[in-house]
Amino acid sequence: MTDANEIEALKASLRGVRRSADTLSVVLGDRVEALDPRTEIPDTDLDDLQRLSSAHAVAAQAFRGLVQTILRRRGRLQEPAADAGSAGVEE
Repeated sequence: MTDANEIEALKASLRGVRRSADTLSVVLGDRVEALDPRTEIPDTDLDDLQRLSSAHAVAAQAFRGLVQTILRRRGRLQEPAADAGSAGVEE
């Protein structure tokens, strides 16, 4: 059975990924291509790269998480088995 909210969330999430990728390309594409390999990257460019690449990573991870949730709901994605031993706790 389809879930209209799930589909709308997927569409919105994909729009976010596209928007963040477009922003990276439009804002930084020409500046990155014009960088001189013999000089340091300007601080303003690094700040913009950090900010926009982080925004894109968050958008992509949210999209990926939504896809995984859909797959899990349909039984097509299994959770990795956790080692019940010490659960990472050292004595």
